[in-house]
Amino acid sequence: MSNISDVIESYLKQVLKSKGKNMIEIKRNEIADQFKCVPSQINYVINTRFTIEKGYIIESKRGGGGYIRISRIEHQKESELIDDLIQMINPAVEQQAAVNILERLEEKKVINEREKKLIFSAIDRTTLAFELPIRDEIRARILTAMLTSLKFSNK
Repeated sequence: MSNISDVIESYLKQVLKSKGKNMIEIKRNEIADQFKCVPSQINYVINTRFTIEKGYIIESKRGGGGYIRISRIEHQKESELIDDLIQMINPAVEQQAAVNILERLEEKKVINEREKKLIFSAIDRTTLAFELPIRDEIRARILTAMLTSLKFSNK
């Protein structure tokens, strides 16, 4: 059985997909009422499941007529996606952001599950046994090298 966060995430992604656009506007309280949860649960889902690393831009307006706008970033070319990711991760990247990037690359079929696991094993905090912030800088360098190789390899 899925937890409420998974259900809300799935619902929002389905709405985004069904609209045929790369953007939706929602009212936090309305979604919370629909799922019979507290509005902060909606915030949690948006802040953890719809991140820039996963390919989303979030905008919000507070107040009575407020909304949360979720926009999906789409790239025309795989190389543009990789360039954006390289720019995003430098000069340092935290482990969770790197994991989100790997999931996005798998979702976009730039890498497969096996490649994702291999890359993750190279950038995991247990492999990179250095103090922060050096660990995040080394992770960014390794991931940048791998992304650059992907960009220029022929699949």
